Amino acid sequence: MNHPFHADHVGSLLRPDSLKQAYSQKERGEISDEAFQAIEEREILRILKKQQDIGLRSITDGEFRRQIYFGHFIDACSGFTMMESEIEFDETKRKIKYNTPAVTGKVARQRPVAGDEIDLVQRHLRDGAIQKVTLPSPADMHAFRYREGVSDQPDVYPDLDDFFEDIAAAYRQEIADLASRGATYVQLDDTTFTLFCDPMWRNRFAQRGYDPEQMIGRYVDWINTCIAERPENMTISFHQCRGNNQGEWLFSGGYDAVAEQVFGRLNIDSFFLEYDSDRAGGFEPLRFVPQDKFVVLGLISSKTAKIEEKADLLHRLDEASRYVSQARMGISPQCGFASTAPGNPLTEADQWRKLELVVDVAKTVWQTV
Repeated sequence: MNHPFHADHVGSLLRPDSLKQAYSQKERGEISDEAFQAIEEREILRILKKQQDIGLRSITDGEFRRQIYFGHFIDACSGFTMMESEIEFDETKRKIKYNTPAVTGKVARQRPVAGDEIDLVQRHLRDGAIQKVTLPSPADMHAFRYREGVSDQPDVYPDLDDFFEDIAAAYRQEIADLASRGATYVQLDDTTFTLFCDPMWRNRFAQRGYDPEQMIGRYVDWINTCIAERPENMTISFHQCRGNNQGEWLFSGGYDAVAEQVFGRLNIDSFFLEYDSDRAGGFEPLRFVPQDKFVVLGLISSKTAKIEEKADLLHRLDEASRYVSQARMGISPQCGFASTAPGNPLTEADQWRKLELVVDVAKTVWQTV
């Protein structure tokens, strides 16, 4: 088992107003790149200090250098064009329609994806802290970026195997580069396998001409290929996200539909699982988690300001221990606080209180973070 902490978080943090304002000023050409980068670095250093001050040892730059959680990967690779999304975040109060990258050419890694992030953060870690580098899941590159009628054109990827191999090459190159820069903890953020847990979305996927069950296995094999050359000292975690855009979500359904293949066959070290609402189902699918894997339960919501009760969290951890021993378990918010730059509907103070709660629960249960 190779997972460093019982107290963790998924990665993104709320952007402060000063950084949001700088984004807008940069887009309008009102500030120079140098001035923008100075603001960006100042705010990153602030949240690096804050995470460590409250007792976290799993440290990120808050994804402050990105507009969306997968943006750095798209920016570093050829082959993507922005197009109107084919899906909407429309499950609760409002519809969110947006532009998103689609595969329109050959994909190749042109430059480091997260190199700038790790080079800055590594210089400001205290003893015992480790930087977590987050990357989008390879499976998302097909499920959400590949478009039938566009991506399968003769001069793009009529053969899906060729697309899978080019994506795998990009991930292998990035992981090797991260390792050379000192990275030992990398997380893949995935919104594909939870799609298969939701009957409505699973049916939509089938309407694209795929067998969902067959693709679950194919995606598992593909991800394993992408990370096959990682060094032995690198922890790979896998966050299964149900959609996170300004507090809205996409997918419902328990992990039962994917648990046996995903938990049993993915060659990763730990699973970050969203369990902040009834939409996630029960803990029973955790019985498929092998003895050498770690589970981080996302019991605290990053989508709302309400602070969870510690007693309730302790009870839920106890319930989950019927299927996974507490020694192989951790706790975190269910997702990032700002998978997109606008962020979720809570304040920075709310965010830090929730992360302090993560640390408090971990100390109570495991006497360590």
